[in-house]
Amino acid sequence: MKLLIIYGTVEGQTRKICEVLRNEAKLSGHTVSMNDASGPNLSPFGFDAVIIASSIHHEKYQTSVEHYVHEHAKILNNTIGAFISVSLTAANDVPEGWKELDIITKDFLSKTGWHPTFVEQVAGAIRYSKYNWFKKYILRNIAAKNDAQTNTSEDYEYTDWGQVKRILTKIEHAVKESHSSEKVSS
Repeated sequence: MKLLIIYGTVEGQTRKICEVLRNEAKLSGHTVSMNDASGPNLSPFGFDAVIIASSIHHEKYQTSVEHYVHEHAKILNNTIGAFISVSLTAANDVPEGWKELDIITKDFLSKTGWHPTFVEQVAGAIRYSKYNWFKKYILRNIAAKNDAQTNTSEDYEYTDWGQVKRILTKIEHAVKESHSSEKVSS
């Protein structure tokens, strides 16, 4: 399988998630290209599958990811794809938070015109060590609302790495199914 991974990140957790996906895919013998959406534009044309990941900040995904998806929506809609939404809200079971995640994600997909094969809500991390005092204060309040850690002297990772690896399994299965149906119809 030829896999493209595009991501947008602020503190680095989304990149870390994508690096795990890239490494797992390479271990499975797949060819992988990975790029930050704010970097040189890699076209999704010619790939068997695409994974696009972005974190949510201030109720929005990264602008670079939005531009990338909007620009390539036609190709993306004809390619097996997963959208990974990374947030602290995905780390808890608060129904209002999940409703908000659903709305933010649906708005993003509607605005960009992309209809991915899979959408995954993945828990992110709190990197208090990377924040200035004001951002620590804001994130501490957000963390408190989401039942997350509020001790600002430590960093906290909430990502479920088993979930992340299962995303790759879903993609592999979808590509395999797609190739099987292509053989049957030819």
